[in-house]
Amino acid sequence: MVTIAVDAMGGDTAPKTEVEGAIRAARSLGVKVILVGREDLLRKELSQQDGHADLSIEIVHASEQVTMQDSAAKALRNKRDSSIRVASRLVRDGIAQGLVSAGNTGAAMAISKTVQGMIPGVHRPALAQTFPTLKGTPVVLMDVGANVDSSPQMLAQFAVMGDIYARVILHMKQPRVGLLSIGEEEHKGNELTRTATPLLKSLAIHFIGNVEGRDLYSGKVEVIVCDGFIGNVALKVSEGLVEVVKQMLQESLQATITRKIGYVLSRAAFQDFKKRVDYSEYGGALLLGVRGVCVICHGSSNANAIKNAIRVAAEFADHRINERIETELRRWSTALREAVKAAG
Repeated sequence: MVTIAVDAMGGDTAPKTEVEGAIRAARSLGVKVILVGREDLLRKELSQQDGHADLSIEIVHASEQVTMQDSAAKALRNKRDSSIRVASRLVRDGIAQGLVSAGNTGAAMAISKTVQGMIPGVHRPALAQTFPTLKGTPVVLMDVGANVDSSPQMLAQFAVMGDIYARVILHMKQPRVGLLSIGEEEHKGNELTRTATPLLKSLAIHFIGNVEGRDLYSGKVEVIVCDGFIGNVALKVSEGLVEVVKQMLQESLQATITRKIGYVLSRAAFQDFKKRVDYSEYGGALLLGVRGVCVICHGSSNANAIKNAIRVAAEFADHRINERIETELRRWSTALREAVKAAG
């Protein structure tokens, strides 16, 4: 049985949401969940939930909590018994195979990188987020915020990790990989994208060249690579747009539908639309490049998002993705070095 540690004190409504999500995951996914946080609060919350007595749920006490106001450096240095750090230690020590946190993103990344360590050969970890597309298949965007500034070599490694993620987790045979830029032509973009292009061409992946922002939802590619600054902006714009479209669509339906049967049919279509674009169905963003598994969720994640984040973490651990990343990076390291040398 795969074991996932959950930072139960991280989210906006912690620990209620984390406990509910853990119960759903343990019940439907067949995984063991370790809730990490203040034991008194977690036991109180569990006592208010039904149907968990026979589930594989354990509590591990942590006396401190990292808040959204804490800097990553402060959380790393001063809060050594925080729930996210204790959860990360459980992964490092092999007690859990992965962790899920809806807390402070910067702190979760810094602590995971420091406590669990990095996969050999990886320069920097990257956050991978999936998005729905018009073709009905997801696309992986990375990086969505782990690295504000990236080098061409880092983008090449992001492409390798994204390719592995798409093949193993999303079951895509030969994922197409694109480099996010301001135009499809190779000469367009900034110095980073132009320098990264020959590196990406040197890899044994299906790199198709530059893609534009609109291709995030078109289904033209299965993996899109960019630096964390651009990726995070794309992520936040997308989240805001989804909420606006959902609200406008709901208002339009309520204003124009007069017949009951039409209302019922349209409501069914609307619910299907909401599910397709609902972030909670995709869990959280995977931090690729660290040892063990780390899934980082929205601070406002609901119980369904926590459950699906646990599912993603369990799948990632079960498929031993980190070992595959390490193996393939080692296999392509020579090609990367040669490409870097050729690029000057």
